[in-house]
Amino acid sequence: MMKKKSIPASKPFLILFLCQIISALDVPLDLSQPPTITHQSPKDYIVDPRENIVIQCEAKGKPPPSFSWTRNGTHFDIDKDAQVTMKPNSGTLVVNIMNGGKAEAYEGVYQCTARNERGAAISNNIVIRPSRSPLWTKEKLEPHQVREGDSLVLHCRPPVGLPPPIIFWMDNAFQRLPQSERVSQGLNGDLYFSNVQPEDTREDYICYARFNHTQTIQQKQPISVKVFSMDSLNDTIAANLSDTDIYGAKPVTERQPVLLTPTGSTSTKVELRGNVLLLECIAAGLPTPVIRWIKEGGELPANRTFFENFKKTLKIIDVSEADSGNYKCIARNTLGSVHHVISVTVKAAPYWITAPRNLVLSPGEDGTLICRANGNPKPSISWLANGVPIAIAPEDPSRKVDGDTIIFSHVQERSSAVYQCNASNEYGYLLANAFVNVLAEPPRILTPANKLYQVIADSPALLDCAYFGSPKPEIEWFKGVKGSILRGNEYVFHDNGTLEIPVAQKDSTGTYTCVARNELGKIQNEVRLEIKDPTMIIKQPEYKVVQRYGQVSFECIIKHDSTLLPTVIWLKDNDELPDDERFLVGKDNLTIMNVTDKDDGTYTCIVNTTLDSVSASAVLTVVARPNPPFDLELTGQLERSIELSWIPGDENNSPITHFVIEYEDGLHEPGVWHYQTEVPGTQTTVQLKLSPYVNYSFRVVAVNKIGRSQPSEPSEQYLTKSASPDENPANVQGIGSEPDNLVITWESLKGFQSNGPGLQYKVSWRQKDVDDEWTSVIVANVSKYIVSGTPTFVPYEIKVQALNDLGYAPEPSEVIGHSGEDLPMVAPGNVQVHVINSTLAKVHWDPVPLKTVRGHLQGYKVYYWKVQSLSRRSRRHVEKNILTFRGNKTFGMLPGLEPYSSYKLNVRVVNGKGEGPASPDKLFKTPEGVPSSPSYLKITNPTLDSLTLEWGSPTHPNGVLTSYILKFQPINNTHELGPLVEIRIPANESSLILKNLNYSTRYKFYFNAQTSVGSGSQITEEAVTIMDEAMASRQVDIATQGWFIGLMCAVALLILILLIVCFIRRNKGGKYPVKEKEDAHADPEIQPMKEDDGTFGEYRLFSFVSSAPF
Repeated sequence: MMKKKSIPASKPFLILFLCQIISALDVPLDLSQPPTITHQSPKDYIVDPRENIVIQCEAKGKPPPSFSWTRNGTHFDIDKDAQVTMKPNSGTLVVNIMNGGKAEAYEGVYQCTARNERGAAISNNIVIRPSRSPLWTKEKLEPHQVREGDSLVLHCRPPVGLPPPIIFWMDNAFQRLPQSERVSQGLNGDLYFSNVQPEDTREDYICYARFNHTQTIQQKQPISVKVFSMDSLNDTIAANLSDTDIYGAKPVTERQPVLLTPTGSTSTKVELRGNVLLLECIAAGLPTPVIRWIKEGGELPANRTFFENFKKTLKIIDVSEADSGNYKCIARNTLGSVHHVISVTVKAAPYWITAPRNLVLSPGEDGTLICRANGNPKPSISWLANGVPIAIAPEDPSRKVDGDTIIFSHVQERSSAVYQCNASNEYGYLLANAFVNVLAEPPRILTPANKLYQVIADSPALLDCAYFGSPKPEIEWFKGVKGSILRGNEYVFHDNGTLEIPVAQKDSTGTYTCVARNELGKIQNEVRLEIKDPTMIIKQPEYKVVQRYGQVSFECIIKHDSTLLPTVIWLKDNDELPDDERFLVGKDNLTIMNVTDKDDGTYTCIVNTTLDSVSASAVLTVVARPNPPFDLELTGQLERSIELSWIPGDENNSPITHFVIEYEDGLHEPGVWHYQTEVPGTQTTVQLKLSPYVNYSFRVVAVNKIGRSQPSEPSEQYLTKSASPDENPANVQGIGSEPDNLVITWESLKGFQSNGPGLQYKVSWRQKDVDDEWTSVIVANVSKYIVSGTPTFVPYEIKVQALNDLGYAPEPSEVIGHSGEDLPMVAPGNVQVHVINSTLAKVHWDPVPLKTVRGHLQGYKVYYWKVQSLSRRSRRHVEKNILTFRGNKTFGMLPGLEPYSSYKLNVRVVNGKGEGPASPDKLFKTPEGVPSSPSYLKITNPTLDSLTLEWGSPTHPNGVLTSYILKFQPINNTHELGPLVEIRIPANESSLILKNLNYSTRYKFYFNAQTSVGSGSQITEEAVTIMDEAMASRQVDIATQGWFIGLMCAVALLILILLIVCFIRRNKGGKYPVKEKEDAHADPEIQPMKEDDGTFGEYRLFSFVSSAPF
């Protein structure tokens, strides 16, 4: 069954489309129809008296209507007024004011009538009033003299204009007067002062009235205000009284709130439905009262409530009857409160519930006109026919009036007329025209044939079938030229003929046929529907954080229907991109170069096609180092502390983590800034500790994750009072530079540590453990004092105390120092050496007496050197080695000795001055060790079966050589090693001829020397015996023989066949084990070999030490 429904309220995107269709269903203008008013001037029409008056009245109908006017209820004969003309084919009147006409002469109530043979339509009553902007009346304004803290109201009282003027207050320089919670303008234009202050004194309080219609501004005479402060009042009184009089104005007294407007405790307010409700409360008081609004027994309406004029005005937009009630304003300060209740009643001018609509009927049909309106109070309904009250209009037997409804039965062509419905109450009226047009017309379809509709998949498709006919045709839809009628829940059939497919799919594509039929005929029309893929953003822009002056890119990659041409637009904060060459718009991205703070915001990529639009947004946050703090202020100044406060600069989208406070001492180090302290980023004040006798300036640096801000401007300077020093010098030391002196040093106090002028030091010393008195001397601002004539290296008690012109620092602590050192007097005794092995020995000695050290014992030094190698007679340059053993150590290890060598050593004690005498030289020997590798191995004179080997003795024999060990083994063509042969050679030999070798064979040789301790490291080499020439030629001859080539080809063919068989079997699931060969370069002594046929074991050689030429 077909499903019909009206336009759903939940689909606002359909409403405009369907409304356009409904307007297209009007009676075609080629058919007879009564007049319809299409345009008219507003009911309350305020005109500019300097310009022509245009009173509009446009209408349509068939035949075209004629127009007439009434003025103040009587016929207005425009032909008799030379200043009035009517536009051709129109009812619009033009009153020529600019050619001598007076606007005031045409003030009145006008109504237009459009009439043809089928009826008459009338306009609203149009009230014409010229705007007025009268001058201010002359008045003498007395100056206002008020006492500080009192309230004041400056009255504006603008002239009554039409429409009412806009009021504002300015000064003589045409600058708006500043307003605040204390000073503000009321709804009536008056200027209210909750309490006056001395700065309110001025002579140019001027109220201006702006009349928008005439574009004029009227000015009131300036008002003078003189505020007397309490101090000035006291001075005035004192000047007029004798010394014996008691005088003195009372100080400014605080007062609890009092309402300046409205007065009293209650008031009433009537507002019309749909208007803006404005309620106002302005209070006097000191301190300035704060206003709060509540609705008794309810809540202020959300989303429609606004507070203006510093919360003194409550504004509720689009009021309704539900907003009636009691509204209370409460003014409060620290001394109390006052309130006022405004009783609000919302009335309503008439508004439509159901306005009458044109009615098209065929002869013999029935119909109704309904006119329903509401209001407060309830409006009365009256009907007119062709502009005449229906009670005195010509009778029509097919018509019956029933209150707000006219019922038509069995209409005939003569029943055609225009009916007017008037709904009125004391606040206004509504007038609506609706015609009854009796026609007999076959169906006609107004939608163009073969119209193409394109819709995005999964969206609603609306196929138009605008029609007309009388009686009203029935509409049916078919898909395809010969398709069946469309039914079912997947379609919606609207009364205006539109077919709606709520969710169009790809298979919805095709041709649709609309058929309209009534008893007078039938007509059809075809339209086409195409379904397109939706446009999508498959890569949306993402949130970005970028540092100032950096670069950032937003991506916007789209996918769309191939038949649609998309356009991509980028917006910043819902507005066009700045006209800046730094913004580069690419095919699928937006790049911003050299980013600045102004680039911060939301960037939106909008993709539009002719059918759809998609968008995606991302936020760009530009971060940077903070702006420097400002407005540094010093408060709470004390001798040793002060409070510093500041205002943070812009954090530039990166929260401030902490503030660094620095100071400058303008007295001692001007221009040099020092670190003082730091505080968290949420803190803007800090209590700073101060030192005496410093001329402080402070500055603040803000720090965030990006970096440090520039320093703030310096604060004002603050000079602290002088005082005696708080501290003494640090790092006091006593160290002699000569055996007979004591050098006392210390770190001087910095400038701000001096606490006052005249900084000096009191240096005191005495020998420790001796009952001597302190010796003291006062020196200038230096950091060293030398005491002469002291014994060598004795302990002293030392102290250094700071003082200045105001006194001494606290008593300093004592430190222990020593007079100068001298060289030690004696050498260590009983030096013994224990040889551990051929390269390591341990040395022992007895410590020297501490008294003979004559200084701080730093340790012992062992000097040792090689005297001779026992395996060589040649002597060499003696190079001494030194080992230092810290502290009071009496033994040490001597590493890195050469085996089989003679060494000498001695030991010396060391103090801060230097080394003492050496102990007697001690001789010791190291035992034999294993030799180093032979210095070289050469293989020469290769023959068919022999090689000659030559070598050099080890560079370091480390003992007496006993023999050489030679090992060798053959290497075959696959680099596998053969059996290993070992030969021992006497130590006095330096060459050897190896015979009975295989021809054309590579051999690898391993060679090392031996002492009685063992074998040294080996050296390796490789060489090849030469090839027999006759055999080589025979091999070449065989290789070039035909039979040999044929044999090789047969072998290759056989291998190929075997491979094919293996491949086939493998594919059938057979598996063949494969054993990989292992690497062969291991120790040559553990190489296995086959003994049955002389072939090498399964080993491979991967590298060579050297290769001999063939």
